[in-house]
Amino acid sequence: MTVEIVLLAMVALFAGLRLYAVLGRRTGHEQQPVLRPMPTTDAGKPLTDVSSEPALAAGHVYEKSAEAGVRALIAADPSFDTGRFLEGAQAAYRMILDAFWKGDRVELGELVAGEAKDVFAGAIADREAEGVTLDNRLIAIEKAMIESVELEGRTAFVAVRFDADIAAVTRDRDGNVIAGSLSDAVETHDIWTFQRDLSSRDPNWMLVETDAA
Repeated sequence: MTVEIVLLAMVALFAGLRLYAVLGRRTGHEQQPVLRPMPTTDAGKPLTDVSSEPALAAGHVYEKSAEAGVRALIAADPSFDTGRFLEGAQAAYRMILDAFWKGDRVELGELVAGEAKDVFAGAIADREAEGVTLDNRLIAIEKAMIESVELEGRTAFVAVRFDADIAAVTRDRDGNVIAGSLSDAVETHDIWTFQRDLSSRDPNWMLVETDAA
């Protein structure tokens, strides 16, 4: 029994490290153009910058240190709306995690590209080789806030901090639970950076980097 407990603990630790390696690491060059459209929570429509009243949102939407960057972004693109952007960012967070956990390469291919795509794909391939699957659940996004905004020419980068509760379970080839529990949620803290070429006619933002908060 003691040996079994130790083995389960080791598997759980390995799964946790693997999740961190994918969700809490830099994907190389921090600002590479990647990803595909991300929908909002409203009828699956893509996140765009269209807003009839573009303006700075309330302080809880972005950190005080990001205010100058937000103002610069709105000056460069008056249609940018922080509230709508965060709605789409949260929808993208859910979709990408779900696709990764399910090993859905097609879905990830529409949401992730470049080195980030390679990292996700590599983790999925490792899981398949080991014969394990993830039965994870995103319980709640407790907080989503813009951490920073940078402009490089006409390219904008918006970093969003996500504080979320995730229930994680690892199963073997036969579907047996070998680590984790759906009844216990784990706090996670990630910073995801989204990118958009403001001169492009494509209004969608792309995920370009994931990092641990």
